[in-house]
Amino acid sequence: MTDQREIVVVRWPGQGPSAIELAELLAAYHLRTEAEKGRPVVDVDGLPDRYRAEILDPRGAFLDGVVLVALNGDTAVGCLVLTAPVDGRSEVKRLWTDPAFRSRGVASGLVGAALAHSAESGVSTVRLSVWKWRTGAIALYERLGFTVVASWEERDQLVCMERAV
Repeated sequence: MTDQREIVVVRWPGQGPSAIELAELLAAYHLRTEAEKGRPVVDVDGLPDRYRAEILDPRGAFLDGVVLVALNGDTAVGCLVLTAPVDGRSEVKRLWTDPAFRSRGVASGLVGAALAHSAESGVSTVRLSVWKWRTGAIALYERLGFTVVASWEERDQLVCMERAV
């Protein structure tokens, strides 16, 4: 029988999962991303320094941001980082759902929680960038009200999106 417990989104580190669980989610995110970019690495040691630093010390890496974690019972199954506001804007980073928990509303729940937190914090706009081959993620963001905007990124193949809060 499949575990059908409700997914709950919590603000971390105030409650919920350990840094180890968050690090595991971040590692999976970065390893998959590097593979999709055509630069597969075997393990975390092969990742660029800036990504490895997030995995080794998520509390330090996201000290100024808000980390949201989706829980299924006591198990961390998804994460999202929302940067601290700059000029009324925050940015969504590191949205990831454990593949075993996809199609259960985890990602949309995380984005919804990020938008709610942004509204409570006086943020006027939330933005994000997503690789153009992640068409499912782009479709999700569009369903949640994000629109494509001119790129603020210099990296090729990134789609930049934003929405008012």
